[in-house]
Amino acid sequence: MELQRGMRDRLERYVDVNRPIEAELQVSGTSVYDFCCFGVDGNNKLSDDRYMVFYNQTASPANEIAYRGGNGSAVFTIDLNRIPMTIQKLVFTVSIDGSGVMRNINSHVFMLKQNGISALRLALNGSDFQQERAIISVEIYMKDVWRINAVARGFNGGLGDLLRAYGGVEAAPESQILSPRIVAPTVLQLAKISLEKKLEKAPQLVSLAKPLTLELERRNLLGIVAKVALVMDISGSMDERYSDGTVQQIVNKILPLAVQFDDDGELDFWYYGSRSKRMESINLDNYTAAVPNNWKELMGSLGFGTNAADVIEEVSVEYDRTRIPAYIIFVTDGAFPSPRKVKKILSKVSNKPIFWQFVGIGGGYYGILRKLDTMKGRYVDNANFFALDDFRKVSNSELYSRLLNEFPKWLDEIKRKGML
Repeated sequence: MELQRGMRDRLERYVDVNRPIEAELQVSGTSVYDFCCFGVDGNNKLSDDRYMVFYNQTASPANEIAYRGGNGSAVFTIDLNRIPMTIQKLVFTVSIDGSGVMRNINSHVFMLKQNGISALRLALNGSDFQQERAIISVEIYMKDVWRINAVARGFNGGLGDLLRAYGGVEAAPESQILSPRIVAPTVLQLAKISLEKKLEKAPQLVSLAKPLTLELERRNLLGIVAKVALVMDISGSMDERYSDGTVQQIVNKILPLAVQFDDDGELDFWYYGSRSKRMESINLDNYTAAVPNNWKELMGSLGFGTNAADVIEEVSVEYDRTRIPAYIIFVTDGAFPSPRKVKKILSKVSNKPIFWQFVGIGGGYYGILRKLDTMKGRYVDNANFFALDDFRKVSNSELYSRLLNEFPKWLDEIKRKGML
């Protein structure tokens, strides 16, 4: 398969992602070229410099990524199954050591191989570039499943710009005197973007950053990468919570969790009544419209009942193959009409890295939800419930404490059982 600049696809269409693969980069030109694989986190930063693999650090900590170089080429052997969940993207780059620009290269080829056979190929030449001195060739990234992105773009500032893009800087000048090329990754000064900084785009949410960050620190969750989803009850009995703005406020307070945890900073979103509907993902640009002006029409179109079982099954299918934890926040005002079916589904998916945080809002009888902690027949305890009938009286600190109370225990358990 010939890749074109900007193409994205699921990697599993071309290789067996459960077996080792090889990424081979070649450049033909008159300069000296350096090749690197950056293993970056969900914030697109090199938060662990041991996952910068290149000629001066030829393997990641557990040899999940290994480098070998040649004349104008490099091969990275990768075992995707062993990549830790903190590493969400592998970025393959080429930079010029010394003078020269990418416009002057004769050719650049990226090949993805398995068992010595080329499965994907990206071919470029000097006419594809201008004054760039470093380029991102291809990315392999996790978004539910491993995917590939033919980036083929560059940085005029060369290695320095490339490093800064991932939260680092070049070696200090005194180190560069010893070697003008990049030295060990220990010279990188890593910069972590605070949640408060991320939320500046949505000033209404900035005040939520401090209580959430403090709770994440207390529970050792700051470095966790996870998919985050919100499932919201829109049955007829929820009418008052939509009318008085409670539902929109719930969305506002849950979104920062997705901004912190999720690889794309978005909150996957479902409404459900008698039927369910997956909505556009919520982000910092569109969150104020999460509850549409015509929400009564939406409520009517989905029926006025509470068919929780079907939406639980739909969400389970969505995250069935996830390789990172999926944290589902399920908000409802009452008991489920099909408790046996709900129990069966939750038991069935208890061997998947999917955690269900059920939240009761303004209800009276929550039925099976109050029995989740004692429910039998599950591989791990994958669900928790608390009532939030006092939503408007609960502080933000208390809200995040309740939301994150069981999640870290579940994470520890699935790691212990090898589910990630």
